[in-house]
Amino acid sequence: MMQVRKPSESYTMMTELVLPNDTNVFGNLMGGRLMYWMDIAAAIAAQRHCNAPVVTASVDNISFENPIKLGNTVHIEAKVSRAFNTSMEVHLKVWGEDFTQQYKYKSNEAYYTFVALDPNRRPRVVPGIEPETDEETRLFEGALRRRQLRLILGGKMKPDDAAELKALFLKD
Repeated sequence: MMQVRKPSESYTMMTELVLPNDTNVFGNLMGGRLMYWMDIAAAIAAQRHCNAPVVTASVDNISFENPIKLGNTVHIEAKVSRAFNTSMEVHLKVWGEDFTQQYKYKSNEAYYTFVALDPNRRPRVVPGIEPETDEETRLFEGALRRRQLRLILGGKMKPDDAAELKALFLKD
């Protein structure tokens, strides 16, 4: 039996400074650069969870709530929200911080999915996860529905087979 891990064991905080090369013509951090940094932070969290190399399997919808300006700091917080057989869902939260005005603001949050690999680069089984906090429990419980939605959108599951999702919409 593989050991069960806690989400806090995968916790990763990454901080970056927004420099001119990271911005668009409006002086805002480019979305692609932020997604690149988010991918790195999420991969570190996933690797911490399974102690193995990982590859990105999917990135859920990312909506940007507030732009992050040139000269501001970006804080990316990542931790595994649920582990399946060979894959892990990682929840990310992103904040911008303006040091001159002395305030932090939410930029966005997202879910990335990673698959753990064995030495032959084949998927390998990952440890389960045991949530500790109310937020971790909420994320853990919603992960199965998000996974089914990802599989449907990726053409890997038929909508009729998504029991968790159907339960949200159909009453007995």
